[in-house]
Amino acid sequence: MKLLVLTPQLPYPPHQGTTLRNYNLLKRLAPQHSIRLFSLLAPGDDPAAPPLQSLCDHLLTAPQPRRRTADRLRHLLLSPLPDMALRLWSGSALAQLQAHVRQHRPHIIQVEGIEMAPYWLALAQSEPDLPPVVYDAHNAEALLQQRAFAADVRRPRRWVAAAYSAVQTLKLRRYEQRIVRAASGIAAVSSADAVALQRLAPVARPLQVVSNGVDIDVYQPHAPYPNPYPQTGPHIVFTGKMDFRPNVDGVLWFAEQVLPRLQAAIPQVHFWIVGKSPHQRLDRLHQHPDITITGAVPDILPYIAHADLYVVPLLAGGGTRLKILEAMAMAKPIVSTRLGADGFAVEDGEQLALADTSAEFAARCQKLLHDRQSAAAMGQRGRIFVEIRYNWDCIVPQLAHLYEQLGRSSHFNV
Repeated sequence: MKLLVLTPQLPYPPHQGTTLRNYNLLKRLAPQHSIRLFSLLAPGDDPAAPPLQSLCDHLLTAPQPRRRTADRLRHLLLSPLPDMALRLWSGSALAQLQAHVRQHRPHIIQVEGIEMAPYWLALAQSEPDLPPVVYDAHNAEALLQQRAFAADVRRPRRWVAAAYSAVQTLKLRRYEQRIVRAASGIAAVSSADAVALQRLAPVARPLQVVSNGVDIDVYQPHAPYPNPYPQTGPHIVFTGKMDFRPNVDGVLWFAEQVLPRLQAAIPQVHFWIVGKSPHQRLDRLHQHPDITITGAVPDILPYIAHADLYVVPLLAGGGTRLKILEAMAMAKPIVSTRLGADGFAVEDGEQLALADTSAEFAARCQKLLHDRQSAAAMGQRGRIFVEIRYNWDCIVPQLAHLYEQLGRSSHFNV
């Protein structure tokens, strides 16, 4: 079958949530399907990377557009579209895509995330006989923004951010309704996201949960990773893209509300924030002697492998967090908020520990750092959990099932 896959950035190297999902889907779809990939290139992306060349029959690229602050403010005030629908829009990129679709008709167009939806919707207006479209919803975005609003509105210092989230929630709800109604089929990353999307536009169409996963062959807990930590521990680590608002809010909460409580019991503990593009709101943490912000690193696995504890202190967000699967695959003990672990069929105290208040979060961290035997056992249970339920090789057939459903009502054979 001929697939045309639209991604907001090049899927290789797979270094954060979107690219990890897109690369692993492509890697496992390629043996059965002919894949043409349309990607928007961020600075430094290399479309000639051998892994992509081997997976794709054709790679069509355009540079990611840059939006001026003035344009973003104007769109915020005047446009009915959410910010995410405008972030990567480029008329010249659309022209390339239109020409390609007219020359090479795919059997299915797969849209990876809401940022690429404008290209598909524009194609639908210009191409009268567009093939079926699968919308792979990386998040239920309106729900995510609604949660961000709920977290920010309780803090006066964050009321400007809360106002932004309130506006974006309304715009995203309308836009996602349009997407859900227009899509031929929908993939959601969790059952909760599937319910949220279905409620936006309760019309009959194939909807399949295609969860996030982990490549268990890549994440090897006992591999000889170099130790990146220069001083003695214990070391607590968080990994993620550090200009992503839920990540920023989460690590600030942990650093300012949880860490002091934990250090009262374990003074030597050190908190590591590992991920590219640290936001300026994190600058105040540089002065803390027991916190290190690494910025981009060549490989996050050594930081996870040599950590004593992995934390997911998220207060907002949606979907499912690949970071939890990565830490489980590395057999690490984990403490997470319930929202941070949302979408996973986990049991508190089995695969990870759950806590929502700063006092409880610190207490769960303290217990696992003191009881290393229990922490190691939790890590092993987490590893087994992802091997059985969140191995990409088990997940991609769920997407193939969605193709089969579309194929029954279309002219192509899957």
